[in-house]
Amino acid sequence: MQTEHPFVMSIAGYDPSGGAGLLADTKTMEQLKVQGLGVCTAMTLQTESQCLSLNWQSLAEIIQSIEVLMKNYDVQVVKIGVVKDAWMLAEIVTTIKSINPEAKIVWDPVLKSTSEFSFFDLNTISDLKDVLKQIDLITPNYHEYQVLNDTHLFSQSGKSCSVLIKGGHREDKVGTDVLIENGKEIIIEPNDITSVFYSKHGSGCVLSSAIASYLALGNNLEEACRKGKLYIEKFLTSNPTLLGFHS
Repeated sequence: MQTEHPFVMSIAGYDPSGGAGLLADTKTMEQLKVQGLGVCTAMTLQTESQCLSLNWQSLAEIIQSIEVLMKNYDVQVVKIGVVKDAWMLAEIVTTIKSINPEAKIVWDPVLKSTSEFSFFDLNTISDLKDVLKQIDLITPNYHEYQVLNDTHLFSQSGKSCSVLIKGGHREDKVGTDVLIENGKEIIIEPNDITSVFYSKHGSGCVLSSAIASYLALGNNLEEACRKGKLYIEKFLTSNPTLLGFHS
C-alpha cells in the first residue's frame, strides 16, 4: 500500500456533471496531494443548474463499502456529504468510529441544492444532537446554520462539534466565514474579495473536501479552514461558468 499520500474518504452522492459530490471531492483531494476514496450515498441526475432525480443507495451497501475501505486503507479523515436523514448519518458515523475511533469527520450538511431540490429529511433534524458530538466539524452555509440552530442543536451542554458557517449567502459581510471552535468565534475574511461575486455548483463539496484534506495533511482545524478558503476562492474564480475548474 502506498503511504506517501494520506487517505481521505468521501461519503457522498454521485453527480454526473462532476461539479459536486464524489467526483468534485476526489478532484479536490487529488489537487491537494491526498488519496481520495469514495462511498456513494445516492445516485443523482443533475447538471450544474438543476437536480432532476435522486435515488438513495441502501444503508447496508453504504456500510459495507465503508467497512471494506477502512479495513484495507488507513483512513484518518472522512468527509460526509448528502445523507438521507439523521439516522443514516448516525449509522455512518458509528461505523467509522467502530473501525477507527480516532478518525476525524467533516460533515457538509446539504439540506437543499441551490435549485431548491431537497436532500435531507428536515423532520429528523432534532435527532442530530447525539451524532454531532462524534463529528469534528460541520460546514453549513448561512441559511443551513439558521435551520440547524433553530432546533437548538448547538446549545446543549457537553461536547459538540465545531461549526464553520460559510458566508457566501450572507446579506452583510458576504464571503466572511465564522469558525466556532470550543465556544470561540474565529472570523475568516475573504482573501480574494472578487471571489464573492462568483457562484459555482458544488462549492460546498469542494470546500469541505479541501478542509478534510488539509486535516489529513496535519493542519489543525483553524489552519485547515483558512487553507480551504484559499482553495475555494481559486475554484470560484477559475472561470465564469457554474462548473468550476480545479487547478
